[in-house]
Amino acid sequence: MAKIGFIGLGNMGGPMALNLLKKDHKLKVFDLSKEAMQKLEAQGARRAGSAADAATDVEAVITMLPAGRHVRAVYLGELSILKAASSGTLFMDCSTIDVATARAVAAAAEKAGFAMVDAPVSGGVAAAEAGTLTFMVGGTDDAFERARPVLEHMGQKIIHAGPSGAGQAAKVCNNMLLGITMIGTCEAFLLADSLGLDRQKLFDIARNASGQNWSLTSYCPVPGPVPTSPANRDYKPGFTVAMMLKDLKLAQDAAQENGALTPLGAKAKTIYEAFDEAGQSGLDFSGIFKMLEQNARKSDEE
Repeated sequence: MAKIGFIGLGNMGGPMALNLLKKDHKLKVFDLSKEAMQKLEAQGARRAGSAADAATDVEAVITMLPAGRHVRAVYLGELSILKAASSGTLFMDCSTIDVATARAVAAAAEKAGFAMVDAPVSGGVAAAEAGTLTFMVGGTDDAFERARPVLEHMGQKIIHAGPSGAGQAAKVCNNMLLGITMIGTCEAFLLADSLGLDRQKLFDIARNASGQNWSLTSYCPVPGPVPTSPANRDYKPGFTVAMMLKDLKLAQDAAQENGALTPLGAKAKTIYEAFDEAGQSGLDFSGIFKMLEQNARKSDEE
C-alpha cells in the first residue's frame, strides 16, 4: 500500500481519508482543525505539522479544500507543497474549484516535474463515507492510471474526463444540471399538490416515465417516496445549499468566461441564492422544496 499525504479533512475529506486507512494505506494528514486530525490519528494516521509536511516523504498527495484560493495557496504559495515533495510524487486535487485554477496548478506541477490530476467528486457525504464516490478526473493518461488505484479505494466510479481541468469542467456541468433538475422536480410536486395528485402516485408514475431523473428517484425532495433521501430527516445534509450555490456560481463564472448561454443555470443560481440568504445555507440542497412551497402559499394568499 502507498504512503499518502492527505490535506483537508472536512465533511468530505475526513471520510475519504478514513477509507484509505481502511485499505491499509499509510496516511500523513493535515487540516487547520486539530479535532479533524485527532479523529484520523485515532484511526492510525500520522499527524503532519503543516501542509508542506504532509507532502514530505510520501508517494502521493491528495488535497480536498474549500475553494480555488485555498488550492492556489497550498500549491503555489510561499510554503508550496510542490517545493516540499520528493521526486515522483503524484498529486491529486479532489476539491471542487474553477477550471482556470485547476489548469494553473497542474501547469505548475508539471513545470516542477510532477504528475497531477484534478479529480473532483460527486455523491456527497454519504458516498464519501461509503466509499462509493464518482471521480471525474482531468490529466494525462499516465497520471490517470497512476491515480486510479488510489481513487478506487475511495470511490466506485473513476472516469477520465480528459486533460488537466476536464475533471472540474465535468463537475461544474454536472452540478449545474443537478441544481436545475432538483428545482424542476420540486416544482412538479408542487403542481401535483395544487392539482390534488398524491405525491406517491406522481413519484410512481414519473420514475417510470419521461420525467425520470436522479433528483426524483434517488434524492426525492418530498418526504415518503425515497426513505433514504434527506427529505425524510428534515433535510439534514447530504449536500448543503451552500455547496450547491458554490457550484452554481462556478458554473456561471465559467459560462461568462467562455461565452456559453445558460439561462436555466443562471435562474437556478438566483433561486439558491435567495434560499441561502434566508439563512438556510446548512440545509440539504433538496430543501429548496420548502422555500418554493412557502412562495406558492404566499402567492395563493395574495
